[in-house]
Amino acid sequence: MKVPNLLIIAGTGNKSGKTSMACRIIESFPELKITAIKITPHFHETTDGLVLFNEGTGYSIYTETSMESNKDTSRMLKAGADKVYFAKVWDSSLLTAFNKIFESIPFGTPVICESPALRNFVEPGALIIMDSYTQHNKKDISHLYILPHVIIKLEDLSSTKPVPVGFHAGKWIMKQNK
Repeated sequence: MKVPNLLIIAGTGNKSGKTSMACRIIESFPELKITAIKITPHFHETTDGLVLFNEGTGYSIYTETSMESNKDTSRMLKAGADKVYFAKVWDSSLLTAFNKIFESIPFGTPVICESPALRNFVEPGALIIMDSYTQHNKKDISHLYILPHVIIKLEDLSSTKPVPVGFHAGKWIMKQNK
């Protein structure tokens, strides 16, 4: 399934800069009214600010309403995302949960999603892979490296450098390759 208005941000581990990159992009394009999505396989307790949006076998989807915490979804909302969804999903329910969210988003809206696993089902307009020189909790996402993408090191992420993507004619496009 091709989704040109979707930008997927994957990472090689925790603290690799996925949310920081998402926030930089959201801040760089305030006029776009970006929808942000964070998908996780971890079913930990929900926190204040998350409002149940949809639930089914193997998934729970929430909308973020708080900009007051340090949660990733709260950071995205604070960065200027028009709407932020948080989904806890089993791998077998990932596409179902994504489709439930996507059905609620107006056609052509720019979407940023933190979920490397989603790339197994969807071809996004662009893919950013975040890595780190210092973080060593590596996930094997090497199968994504053959796809059109850009790899950015967390330590090289800077507010003075331009973001590596743009949004034009309803789709995310790469500005540079590394």
